[in-house]
Amino acid sequence: MMAWQTVSRPSLFTRLDFRSKLALMLGVTAVAFLWESPWWGGALAVGVLLACLAAGVAPRYLWGIFRLLAPFFLFMLLMQGFFAGPLIAARTGQMALTPLLRLPEHWPLLGGVTLSAEGLCYGLNIIFKTLTMVLVTPLAIFTTDVNAMLVSLVQLRIPYKIAFVFSSALRFFPLLATELRAILEAQRLRGLDLERLPFHRRIDLYARVAVPLILGALVRSQQLEIALQAKAFTGDPLRTYLHETRLRVADYVLIGCVMVFLLLALIAYFVWGVGRFKV
Repeated sequence: MMAWQTVSRPSLFTRLDFRSKLALMLGVTAVAFLWESPWWGGALAVGVLLACLAAGVAPRYLWGIFRLLAPFFLFMLLMQGFFAGPLIAARTGQMALTPLLRLPEHWPLLGGVTLSAEGLCYGLNIIFKTLTMVLVTPLAIFTTDVNAMLVSLVQLRIPYKIAFVFSSALRFFPLLATELRAILEAQRLRGLDLERLPFHRRIDLYARVAVPLILGALVRSQQLEIALQAKAFTGDPLRTYLHETRLRVADYVLIGCVMVFLLLALIAYFVWGVGRFKV
């Protein structure tokens, strides 16, 4: 079975409790939503990326995220660059934008639209927000064992049934990835060269692969239901746990640093304007 803990080596993050990592996720996400400046948002995204690399998250996985989100980033950059003028004016009161490119007037639909420097910066801000929130998730989840995560969620007074469903969903992802690889390998053994297929045929192939993949997931969920019923699963939180978790000094230090960082970010934003949208 493919393990969910995908970090390549132990690090400080693998020794931390999931509750402190959850506080880190919430704090970083809140600051990412707060900051409107692409420069401060970019610095935050780079910091989270370096933390992922230091925690042992595979660079191949991070590169896969960038490739997957690249079309969305390009679309968002162009959309904000051309059409974010009214939004920027409403948020900052700046009416005059710096033009960079103006499309010809005779073009249908987009004729006369102007690409502005402020719109590009606003698009970069959205891109960095998205990257920060996407990268902070594997930083917390991929460095935590699922069993320890379940116990930590229960200790946070989250109902045991909800925590169990969450942990079970995390266990299903590696199984689905393994089944997907097995299906694609079976297609290759039949002589199908996936790398040389045109894009539209590759999309059609993945659509057909989705059917046995979904059916396999339904079968496994039914098997899990039968196994839980056979073990008289009730979801009672008053139970013993094989794995125990507790907050250590490093966890309290991380939680304190996140709270101080969030407080300073709020004060700097509302008092000195640090993180506000500027070009």
